[in-house]
Amino acid sequence: MSLRADAPPATRLHRFSRAERWVHRTTAALMGLCILTAACLYVPQLAELVGRRALVVRVHEWSGLALPVPLLAGLASRALRADLGRLNRFGPHDRRWLRAALRRDRSPGSRPAAKFNAGQKIYAAWIAGATLVMLGTGLMMWFTHLTPLVWRTGATFVHDWLALTLGIVLAGHIGMALADPEARRGMRTGSVSREWADSEHPLWRP
Repeated sequence: MSLRADAPPATRLHRFSRAERWVHRTTAALMGLCILTAACLYVPQLAELVGRRALVVRVHEWSGLALPVPLLAGLASRALRADLGRLNRFGPHDRRWLRAALRRDRSPGSRPAAKFNAGQKIYAAWIAGATLVMLGTGLMMWFTHLTPLVWRTGATFVHDWLALTLGIVLAGHIGMALADPEARRGMRTGSVSREWADSEHPLWRP
């Protein structure tokens, strides 16, 4: 049966594929494991409560090493590759979005966004870069025989302070997600309401 030309538009819009949702959830689980084990290694009260430091170190190392794996596996998905391309493009509307965000301007039309807004693009770029730096510095600390002491000392400094920054940024990311139930529903089920899309991502045409 063919659809009528004047049929009403769908009330739900497809936003994320199953592969994209799997990559997000798996990466989030690994990142959470890294942060939890890091806290158990660096916070004395948690270290004393958990004990078994050698095991915690191994879990931290292997979860960190596995962190890029979900994304690399997800590159087999055409939808994920397309969204990575969207995240990597910054247009004039993104600059308008950023100016409005800095002014805290929430008036209608002040924050134009396609599938991803400028804030999401900056976050994605930052988190990708931070993950690579954490992986590199972590490997220097793990394989101590491959690098001189001065490199390992610098790697430890960068790793520790970037980990703290990463935890703060991720807390902000989670906080923003908690404040937007429809965005969470999109990541959980793959679809969002047309009203939300028109309001938050008016330039997005699925």
